[in-house]
Amino acid sequence: MNAPEPFVPPRWARWPHVQTILAHLIPSPTPESPWRAESLSLADGDRLALRIWEGCNSTVLFLFHGLAGSADADYMRRTVALGLARGWTVVAVNHRGSGEGRGMARRTYHSGATGDLAAVLAWGRERWPGHRHLAVGFSISANMLLLLVGRDQHLAQPDLAIAVNPPGDLEAASRRLRQGFNRVYDLRFVKRLRRLAEELGGRSLPPTATLWDFDEVYTAQAAGFRDRLDYYTRCSCGSHLAGIRTPTVILTSEDDPFAPASDLGPVSPAVRLHVERSGGHMGYWAARPTPLGSRRWLDYALEVCFRESYLSTTSRTGSSSSS
Repeated sequence: MNAPEPFVPPRWARWPHVQTILAHLIPSPTPESPWRAESLSLADGDRLALRIWEGCNSTVLFLFHGLAGSADADYMRRTVALGLARGWTVVAVNHRGSGEGRGMARRTYHSGATGDLAAVLAWGRERWPGHRHLAVGFSISANMLLLLVGRDQHLAQPDLAIAVNPPGDLEAASRRLRQGFNRVYDLRFVKRLRRLAEELGGRSLPPTATLWDFDEVYTAQAAGFRDRLDYYTRCSCGSHLAGIRTPTVILTSEDDPFAPASDLGPVSPAVRLHVERSGGHMGYWAARPTPLGSRRWLDYALEVCFRESYLSTTSRTGSSSSS
């Protein structure tokens, strides 16, 4: 099985901001499947809210959402559907205080919270022993997942890691979010994060505050870092990719408006790096239907990653040269 076919955007949707926004605005109905709610207790007393769908074979798929998102995010629900169609058990995780986890945590999550991902994976290993365990992280969770398999290999690991549009350099990403049209995303992130921080006792921020401000005033302090730059330096995944030993796939784009592929450092032979020329940040709305029948290229790319023959491939590839 070859790598995914290159992403081709419609002519009218080549601008990365159009891709980023369009993908989140166009609804993609997914079949409703009954899920079971569980909570996972962490070592510090906080709990994570999980959604679980029991499958019929020996693969478990763990999904981790992006910044200010939840297990109910559109891209999460679509990926749940991909896993269920294969008969897999699927676990969609709400980070601390997110989604159904609101009120279940005293601390917030952050870009370097690999311990939370590892706790979920360790719990999964105990719950489903002998199964194959796959983890998919989107955006900020992609950064966490790459840190887990690259830097924190002493913690519980997945059998395969898939990282979608990871911010390889958190400082650079935060700076970009303060510039031009990116402020639209920045304001959205901060609006949601402000509510979470205030629920956890953090001080309020002005309406014009940026993620750069939020990370200095709240995130770095709440997570025990010296300051914002200490947090960004210690929690950026880009410099840890060369040491990855777990089979890993990175799906990303050159034109991501705040987390471009250029922020990623050299990767190890265990990593398959698939870079598209366009697609924005988790956008990838295609000009024509993919082999899955929709224009969601990201769903199609993930489905290709899920196929057994693709998982065994560890060579590095590029966008148009993937074959």
